[in-house]
Amino acid sequence: MESSILRIEKLSHRYSTSWAIRDINMEIGPTGIVGLLGSNGAGKSTTMNIVCGALNQTEGDVYINGVNMKEDPQQAKRDIGFLPQQPPLYMDLTVDEYLRYCAGLRHLPKDKMKSAVKEAKERCGVDHFSKRLIRNLSGGYRQRVGIAQAIVHRPKLVVLDEPTNGLDPNQIIEVRSLIKEIARDRAVIFSSHILSEVQILCKEIRMIENGKIVFSDTMDTFNNYVEPHSVLVHLENPPVEAELLKINGVTQVEFLTERQLRIYFNGEQDITERIVAASVHNGWRLREISLDKSALDEIFKQLSHPSSKQ
Repeated sequence: MESSILRIEKLSHRYSTSWAIRDINMEIGPTGIVGLLGSNGAGKSTTMNIVCGALNQTEGDVYINGVNMKEDPQQAKRDIGFLPQQPPLYMDLTVDEYLRYCAGLRHLPKDKMKSAVKEAKERCGVDHFSKRLIRNLSGGYRQRVGIAQAIVHRPKLVVLDEPTNGLDPNQIIEVRSLIKEIARDRAVIFSSHILSEVQILCKEIRMIENGKIVFSDTMDTFNNYVEPHSVLVHLENPPVEAELLKINGVTQVEFLTERQLRIYFNGEQDITERIVAASVHNGWRLREISLDKSALDEIFKQLSHPSSKQ
C-alpha cells in the first residue's frame, strides 16, 4: 500500500553457505508499534540490520518511505532511527554534546540542529540532564538518551532492538511509556524476546523463525492462534490439588496465589461447566473463572516448532 513506511520484498541473506533469512516479505504502516519476535539465530537481527542499512542483503529489496535502500541508501536512511541492543553511547560526552554529534551524523542543517536536539531531549525526558556526562546517568536514563539519538532527526521509522533489556521494573514502565509516545506520529519496530512486553506494547506482530516469516497479523489474532488449554480460577475455599485432578479433563493444577489457580485441561469443551459443578457440589465457593488466552509462550513455542501442533 502507498501509505506504508516500510516494504520488504523477497528479502534473503546468506552468510557463507547458509541462509540467515529467506524470502522475507513485510509491510508496515506509517504509525504504531509492530513487534518483531524471533528466537536466537532466527534471522531477526539480520533483518533489522538490512532494514537499517547496516548490512547489504544477498537478494530482495527494502523500501523506506518508497525509497529503495540498495539504490539510494543515503536518502532511505534519512527516515530511519535505530537503537541497537547495546546503545551506541559515548560516555565522556554530555547529553547535549552527544545528541548534537548524532544530529550532525544525520546531516541535520545547523539552523535546525538546536531545536531538534531540544525536542528529542524533551520527548525522552532527559532535558534536565543536558550538561551531565552520559557515564553519570542511570541505566534507565542512558537508554532514554539512546532513544533520543534514534529520533533526533525526526525519522518516520524507528527500530528498537531489545530497548528494555537490563532495566529494572520502574525503568521498564518509563521506557514503555516513552515508546508509546514516540509511536503516535511514526512507525516503531519493537524487537524483544520478552513476549509479555510485546503483548503490552504492540498491536501487530511479525515473527521470524528459521529465517522465514511464520506469523504476520494483529496481536489479537496472535493471542487467539491456539485454543486455550488452561483456565484461570478464583476459589474462596480451594481444595487440595488432588481433588481438582479428579475432575474429568483436568491434567495439571498450578496455584498462583492461595486462592487463584491456573487449571490445565486436555481440550474438553465443557471443562468450565465441570469446574463450576464441582465447586457447587464441594463448597469451593467459585468467584471467577475465565479461559486463559494470554499464554504467549505457548503460542511462541507452537509457531517456532510447527511440528509440535496437535
